[in-house]
Amino acid sequence: MYDVGETSSQGEIFHRFRHQLHTAATVCQGSSQHAKLRHAVNSPGNANPSLSQLPSPAEEAEHDLCVHLVQLLHGTLVDKMRAGQVAEKCLQMGIFQDEDVDRIQTVTDNRGNRDGARELLSRIVQKKDWFSSFLIALRETQHEDLADDLSGNTGENKQNGMEQTTNEETEVTSQPGYVIEENLKQEENVDDSFSSENSLLETSIEKNSVMSESDVSIGDGSVSNLNGNWSCTTSDSDEDEVERRASPEPDLTLRDYQMEVAKPALNGENIIICLPTGSGKTRVAVYITKDHLDKKKRASEPGKVIVLVNKVPLVEQHLKREFSPFLKRWYQVIGLSGDSQLKISFPEVVRRNDVIISTAQILENSLLNASKEDEESVHLSDFSLIIIDECHHTQKEGVYNNIMRRYLKEKMKNRKLAKENKPLIPQPQILGLTASPGVGGATSYSKAEEHILKICANLDACRIMTVEEHASQLKNQVKEPSKKTVIADDKKRDPFKERITEIMTEIQNYCQLHPKSEFGTQTYEQWVIREERRAAKEEKRRERVCAEHLKKYNDALQINDTIRMVDAYNHLNNFYKEEKSKKTVRSDDDDDDDEPAVSKQDETDKFLIGLFHAKKKQLKELTRKPENENEKLMELRNTLMEEFTKTEEPRGIIFTKTRLSAFALFQWIKDNPKFEEVGIRAHYLIGSGHKSEMKPMTQNEQREVIDKFRCGSVNLLIATTVAEEGLDIKECNIVIRYGLVTNEIAMVQARGRARADESTYALVASSGSGAVERENVNTFREKMMYTAIQRVQKMPQEEYLNKIQSFQVQSVVEKQMKVMREQHKTYKKNPSLIKFLCKNCSKPICSGEDIQVIEDMHHVSVKKDFQSLYHTRENKTLQDKHADYQTNGEIICKDCGQAWGNMMVHRGLDLPCLKIRNFVVVFADKKTTNNIFKKWGDLPIRFPSFDYAAHCPSSDED
Repeated sequence: MYDVGETSSQGEIFHRFRHQLHTAATVCQGSSQHAKLRHAVNSPGNANPSLSQLPSPAEEAEHDLCVHLVQLLHGTLVDKMRAGQVAEKCLQMGIFQDEDVDRIQTVTDNRGNRDGARELLSRIVQKKDWFSSFLIALRETQHEDLADDLSGNTGENKQNGMEQTTNEETEVTSQPGYVIEENLKQEENVDDSFSSENSLLETSIEKNSVMSESDVSIGDGSVSNLNGNWSCTTSDSDEDEVERRASPEPDLTLRDYQMEVAKPALNGENIIICLPTGSGKTRVAVYITKDHLDKKKRASEPGKVIVLVNKVPLVEQHLKREFSPFLKRWYQVIGLSGDSQLKISFPEVVRRNDVIISTAQILENSLLNASKEDEESVHLSDFSLIIIDECHHTQKEGVYNNIMRRYLKEKMKNRKLAKENKPLIPQPQILGLTASPGVGGATSYSKAEEHILKICANLDACRIMTVEEHASQLKNQVKEPSKKTVIADDKKRDPFKERITEIMTEIQNYCQLHPKSEFGTQTYEQWVIREERRAAKEEKRRERVCAEHLKKYNDALQINDTIRMVDAYNHLNNFYKEEKSKKTVRSDDDDDDDEPAVSKQDETDKFLIGLFHAKKKQLKELTRKPENENEKLMELRNTLMEEFTKTEEPRGIIFTKTRLSAFALFQWIKDNPKFEEVGIRAHYLIGSGHKSEMKPMTQNEQREVIDKFRCGSVNLLIATTVAEEGLDIKECNIVIRYGLVTNEIAMVQARGRARADESTYALVASSGSGAVERENVNTFREKMMYTAIQRVQKMPQEEYLNKIQSFQVQSVVEKQMKVMREQHKTYKKNPSLIKFLCKNCSKPICSGEDIQVIEDMHHVSVKKDFQSLYHTRENKTLQDKHADYQTNGEIICKDCGQAWGNMMVHRGLDLPCLKIRNFVVVFADKKTTNNIFKKWGDLPIRFPSFDYAAHCPSSDED
């Protein structure tokens, strides 16, 4: 840092500034010059003080000016101060607590004395009445020169002796009332002199406000009060001043290992940065963004950055916690996701802002519109830098890869244009971020290397960066958790499972279905889904309905294996309640509740519903016998109790496979008072998609849970894979994968959540599940991944680039061939060639000619007299949510009660909106093998847009 005391003019200003520290602070409280020097020093524990807790104006001014002195001498202090000695002295004097000294000592040991000194300064300015005590601590630890610099005790003043200076400092700083009384008489003169000096001081501060990269460390989890950038612009209003005081702009610097991986990107190269979870990848991206935009501005070239994420919560997280705090002073930064409520278009947002943080799908949609002349759109050439978060997803048909294929096509086109001496298409720089690129299921080193090369090719990366030179610093920053595996014995008898398998055998014999796989397995689930689709296609209702019920019993076996028997029982009981409700229909014309309901059950329905009710009592009794509970739960309980009793402030995450198991584990913990006794405060965290039968979490609900976890009111999350990567979840002491083993990427991401000191990563699984074996495979694949990355890094550049180019051409050609095949299917078929049958009773409903589409999304039936085929009832999902408002009804089959979709209102018209998954699709040519579709987009047919004019009733009165 440049010392402002080194030149004579600035030294004189600085000396006079220090001399008037205590005499001028209170006098110029209301002056505009003082307002420019006000600086917020926020204590983490006192972020929102009440009015009664606020310091007096005199105390506040005095404190702010003392902080400014420390800021101005920051470089000198961190260079010369022995952090450990001063910290110990501050502890003896009662300025510091034990935790302050421990943290300073830890930083000093791990990162050196300069970082330790920074940590000390950032903490001491948050203490009450700290300045004079800090001066004494400096003198008593043989730092007299630093104390003299801070106190202004230079030249003649030094001859008066250290004792007198210290006493004067103590007296003045401890008696602000005396200072006010003595100096009110000289208010006018002092104010004028301070005003003129202050204008010079502002210039001095502005020139020296940006500290050198080596001066300030980042990534400690908190923003240092000393790391604030200075804004010397006069505020237009009191509100602006308050906002500026409340949010000091932090300094943006990188650690050595972060700078090591960032260097090629700072030189304009396309790279992938591979750093572990918790090592500050996003901070590196922010640094590269600012450097990129600064260089563009200096060169008078257009610069625009888009940061692409794959999850909606990451937009707000990156915006508020990383990009906006560091860049908002110089650049316009905005976040966009599907949840954003904007009144302007995405292309307009891009034009107005310098940095856009967005879900990748928003950019992809706008790029698709670029082919439509009448649509407003953006192009990749509108950006000068594209940052792709969690870039290991840039493969196959992922949205990241769809965007990058456009980039690669433009790159290939540029090669052709270059040969023809024509202007090239401007292309953005690409930066990929990942903690683990994975090996793509490879079983050999050569295949793992090929996977890494393909990821690099898809991102057009000239290299993949990992830390080598500063690996020890990275190791100190990212703690490796201890790993343990807890095996549960699953050999004991399970009466509940036996009863369920007996029921399933009866159903299989009834409908003559005989699988080769075992009950309760994933292979059985896949078999029964195939049988359900086959029976629906062949219009064999008995087999289709039995297959549907067998799947529910198989779900119950999986739940029983994971959670409690009562959860499995409730899953079945709720299903059969719903089935009985659907098969019992009251007449729409009859308002008499005493009128008996009409049963729509056929022979198969009666058999299946009757079978469950015959066994229901026996199943319920078994759930009340805790000795039959699965051993895995017991091992999980023991692990939680052990980990939450050995740490003062524990935090943990349990990863589980399904949303249902996450919620059920939460209920299990809530129902067990022993967990509350050891201080466990749990909540579940699940995804926001609608793929599961269980109600999803909204983005706001997810955010609320994560905030509670961050502040400590919740200290145990039970989460699905939604929490594995990306989300900024506070460091944990314990991470448990509860019977959940997927791939090596998920393992690395989950383990990265356990990054607190002395943390534990545990796998809890049953002995016969194969989870332990799969975890061992993942550990091997992780080692294979790092070896493959090293091989790619050591590859000769020419060989590397040739392989990359070959994979890029292959990717583009494969996509073109796929598009041609899909177009061929679309042109081959037309809506008149298909018909829709009720999934449950196989009744013909309508043909493809009766379907029209609203806003490229909602598929409605426009068939005449279509309303005669269905009943409407209240929306069951909204009933479960206890919605307090009226909504459109759910459409169900008049004959069997099968749900078809919902009624929707479009510009005043009531229209039946259908869900494709509730129908069997029959093709006239019988060549298509799949007859059950999850999404309308999966059909090889495109339906016409809804013709509003043709269906809008005319009115002579209007």
